[in-house]
Amino acid sequence: MKRLTLAILLAGLTCIYMPSHAQEEFILPEAKLLTRFPFTQLSGGIIILKAQIDDFQDTLNFVFDTGSGGISLDSLTIQYLGLKKELSDKTIRGIAGIKQVEFAYNHTLKLPGLQVEKLDFHVNDYELLTSVYGLKIDGIIGFSFLRRFIVHIDYDRQIMEVYTPGRFRYPKGGYMLKPDFTTLPLQAATIEDERTINGRFIFDTGAGLTFLLSKEFVQDSLVFKRKRKFYPTQAEGLGGKKMMDITVSKGVKLGPYKFRNVPVHIFDDEYNVTSYPLLGGLIGNDIMRRFNVILNYPERCIHIKPNNHYPESFDYSYTGLGIYLIDGEIRVIDIIKGSPGDKAGFQPGDIIFSVENNYTKNIQAYKTLFQNSIGKVKVIIFREQKPLVLTMNIKDIRRNR
Repeated sequence: MKRLTLAILLAGLTCIYMPSHAQEEFILPEAKLLTRFPFTQLSGGIIILKAQIDDFQDTLNFVFDTGSGGISLDSLTIQYLGLKKELSDKTIRGIAGIKQVEFAYNHTLKLPGLQVEKLDFHVNDYELLTSVYGLKIDGIIGFSFLRRFIVHIDYDRQIMEVYTPGRFRYPKGGYMLKPDFTTLPLQAATIEDERTINGRFIFDTGAGLTFLLSKEFVQDSLVFKRKRKFYPTQAEGLGGKKMMDITVSKGVKLGPYKFRNVPVHIFDDEYNVTSYPLLGGLIGNDIMRRFNVILNYPERCIHIKPNNHYPESFDYSYTGLGIYLIDGEIRVIDIIKGSPGDKAGFQPGDIIFSVENNYTKNIQAYKTLFQNSIGKVKVIIFREQKPLVLTMNIKDIRRNR
């Protein structure tokens, strides 16, 4: 109805007054496709891109991350390639820490069909992310890359397209978001539960979850009932591991799109990542993977269109286990007291041999099985070189809300 009213109003104005055209009008050239290449996805929708640095032939794994204010390389990758690094006076913050940054200056990123020159990579330690994903993480691609291009992420086909800045023809049937921008896109969204709360959140494709809220935002907004059941859990980020709580909100609204029963992580923002009350938290990629997304940083807008993943269920499973790939073995390292994993008898150091007759020794496969299971799951482990069969009763976090 609003569109119709606006169209009628504009038509009336046109009939009453015909403005003269300016003698000179600057029109941006059309955006041109530079390259198109496949990407892979890990648990939570995390995007992995294959790329090279300078003239080195080694293919490296980069996380594509709108939550990164720059571009980075792993410290071991820097050492392996023999790149020079210099200490700077800059610091970076993450959910689990803050640190002063070293840089490797003036290098070239080579993606399939595209070279991006004069990039300054900050240096970080991604050993923890490597063990979490079971894949060597060599770096993160963020704002330093995104500010130069228009990027189309097609989650249906797992294809990424990169265009020059300019006039872009967006697909029909989607919605244009207009986030505020610093180096990160700050998007408005609505959380619904005991109350309906509007807020701004970092648009973060590098976060393998749905929503992450700061504890201050939750306490001040009273969005959840005080007697709400929260489950303790753990996440990994810059600086290491971070204890959090997880629950399920009644709804989340992004633009015109509404999701029901959305898992929400809540963390103590001791390093002020969200600069509360400026921001309430972040929107993760388990929301964004449900859309095909066009990131147009030069024009400060993001276009989203629901894809085939839009109706998929969220992950409501709760194990309380932290599993990592260490020295080629998938090991249980962290166990939350009183959790299903604790009650099943898991101990730190247990080697997971199979989950529900899956013997692949693939950490992504095992995480997917845990995330898509409610109820009893059989796990074969090795403890002190002896096999044991444990049965874990995985909880549904939608219960006892």
